[in-house]
Amino acid sequence: MVTMTQLLTFRRYLNLPIQYFLQKMVSTSPPKEVQSIGKWAEGDPTRRAKWWYSTFHTVTAMIGAGVLSLPYAMAYLGWGPGTVVLVLSWCMTLNTMWQMIQLHECVPGTRFDRYIDLGRYAFGPKLGGWVVLPQQLIVQVGCDIVYMVTGGKCLKKFMEIACTSCTQLRQSYWILIFGGTHFFLSQLPNFNSVAAVSLAAAVMSLSYSTIAWAGSLSHGQINGVSYEYKSTSPTDFMFRVFNALGQISFAFAGHAVALEIQATIPSTPERPSKIPMWKGALGAYFINAICYFPVAMIGYWAFGQDVDDNVLMALKKPAWLIASANLMVVVHVIGSYQVYAMPVFDLLENMLIKRLNFPPGIALRLISRSTYVGEVSSIRTNFTYTTIRTLSRKNIYGKEKLMKALKAHVAHFTVSLLSMWLPSSC
Repeated sequence: MVTMTQLLTFRRYLNLPIQYFLQKMVSTSPPKEVQSIGKWAEGDPTRRAKWWYSTFHTVTAMIGAGVLSLPYAMAYLGWGPGTVVLVLSWCMTLNTMWQMIQLHECVPGTRFDRYIDLGRYAFGPKLGGWVVLPQQLIVQVGCDIVYMVTGGKCLKKFMEIACTSCTQLRQSYWILIFGGTHFFLSQLPNFNSVAAVSLAAAVMSLSYSTIAWAGSLSHGQINGVSYEYKSTSPTDFMFRVFNALGQISFAFAGHAVALEIQATIPSTPERPSKIPMWKGALGAYFINAICYFPVAMIGYWAFGQDVDDNVLMALKKPAWLIASANLMVVVHVIGSYQVYAMPVFDLLENMLIKRLNFPPGIALRLISRSTYVGEVSSIRTNFTYTTIRTLSRKNIYGKEKLMKALKAHVAHFTVSLLSMWLPSSC
């Protein structure tokens, strides 16, 4: 029989902060397990980033074209539940970001520059890789595929608006054109070298979000706007609610590169990297809030249950503004693609160096990164698009909505896996 003393002791353990368990893990784990592949030295130029670098890297990784679907998610959740889910997602992911920042240097004298390093320390040198690496790759490669789709789609939309007399190309060709830019940008060596691209992407995300909510506000409410739940079958409604939750989860992605971003910031005993990184993360979440909440609330207020799955498409006029917003999305996802791809590039290059004795240098970077970009482009154009086109021809689901559902469900699944792992590693 459980005594009162045992219950009080158990409750006391539940109230202990995460740092207590980190200290226990540190004290019982052998330090020899912490071996970072290609460990960076503190004097390395890759560790010279300022706190604002982490701000726009995080903004670029987190805020994506998914923000434009938030009013559509609100249409299936309603004012009350939709607002609650948005606020909870913002708070929970901010807390998760804080945990990751603390974990970066939770062992004195050691920096976990990559998720796989932290996983090997927490679960052991063999199990750690199998636990962490598949989840991280699913998130990062999956996001790159989604950004490839979004970039090609917005390029196509931009050209349709900007040049009505031009010959219209299929979406798969625009995806290949978008992918072609990454054959060049992927040759940039590290996070610091893509800082300008990331900054431009962060500015663009703020710009097209502002266009979305300001355009909806100036448009005003449509005639007969309704905020009632759409009339549909219970099963269909349930799946659409899960789809809405998945869209919100996808909109709050970005933690898959938190450790890699923090690894670019210098750290000393007097001023550890977690201080400027947390400062940058707070700035990123402030920008996130002024992008997400106005778009979701004002977009839903203007169009109600009839809002499109891309609120820009519901605006339609003025055409030049919608074309500009689509071009801004393209610039943004170019930066997001690079931010998510950098850790994968690092993994591929280190694997080639260790297992195939490939000499580091330009040739290694050219082969490994070009292969990755080519494979992602090929997967997207040859497999996913064909599947969606086949299903849409059979009238199972509209092409646009099916694409949105696919992106949302994949992102929801992968981000949920990652979120479940983060507390378990603590």
